[in-house]
Amino acid sequence: MVTLQVNAIMLGVKDLARAKKFYAEGLGCEIDKDTRHFVSLRLGAGFPQLALYEWEAAAQDAGVSPEGSGFRGASFHIHPDSREAVDEIMRGAVAAGGSVVKEAAPAQWGGYFGYFSDPDGYLWKVATYAA
Repeated sequence: MVTLQVNAIMLGVKDLARAKKFYAEGLGCEIDKDTRHFVSLRLGAGFPQLALYEWEAAAQDAGVSPEGSGFRGASFHIHPDSREAVDEIMRGAVAAGGSVVKEAAPAQWGGYFGYFSDPDGYLWKVATYAA
């Protein structure tokens, strides 16, 4: 049996320059490759790459229609070590052009979390288990 290993997560984006600025400047991701239609970013040691691909080109690559909107049935999660870090990441996302979807607040399970969306509507949950 082949072992599954995720090497990259690709997001189709409407404005590649805007998305690159959001992830590189706003969230501090390191740019690995930067071409006219594609940007690859490092998320950290041991983590998959984040690939940004022009929306239409990504749909064409997969052989599907580029039409569609709304909840995509997925979210990406960041787990920092403190509540302060959650708030800092949320502020950075908003300053870079993202939107708060759910304000960071204490959770029933004892942690602290919030959601933001990037400029293309992808959901990111920022959560910590720190008290």
